[in-house]
Amino acid sequence: MIVIGLVGRIGAGKSTVARMFAALGAEVIDADAAAHEVLEEPEVRDAVVARFGAAVVDPAGRVLRAAVAARVFGPTPDHATALKDLEAIVHPPVRRRITARLAALAAAEEADGRRRVAVLDVPLLVQSGWDAECDRLVVVECAEHVRQSRLAARGWSPEQIASRDRAWERAGGRPLPPEKTSAVDASGDPAYTAKQVERIWSSLPSR
Repeated sequence: MIVIGLVGRIGAGKSTVARMFAALGAEVIDADAAAHEVLEEPEVRDAVVARFGAAVVDPAGRVLRAAVAARVFGPTPDHATALKDLEAIVHPPVRRRITARLAALAAAEEADGRRRVAVLDVPLLVQSGWDAECDRLVVVECAEHVRQSRLAARGWSPEQIASRDRAWERAGGRPLPPEKTSAVDASGDPAYTAKQVERIWSSLPSR
């Protein structure tokens, strides 16, 4: 099995690149989607409510992500502490889900001999250590004005955008090994980006 990790700031276009790999036959493992699922787990939901209060769930008991985001993304030290607390609740079960999905893909490849390619779409992939599990790393690059425009279109306030960028900067990260790292420009024309993704795909070993 080949594991590709996507690296890039929020809004750079990682999800777009992931969909392009999926169209070529890759299995995309989306950490944000996994986090959505994790927040449905009663023990996780209860831990979130215990930390942030009953106002972060709707009448049906579902976690309101926007309400949680308002508490963890902001300019104050309290916001930074709240973000760390949320990560401590959510990240371990998300990691377990990703690990289980990778194991299932590896087992399927072993069973039928058909190569699997897994693409990890994980925020802060390098900072959280997932790069060690990857055979290839793809850095998704984007012009800053385009990235900012994409983030604004999500309806986030400038303060929330700045806070999310600070979370990236605080996390830091290790230098990427050049022998297994490629770059993709996702700033503009999707066809141009797709051609770059196709080149990477064609360079992967067949088995």
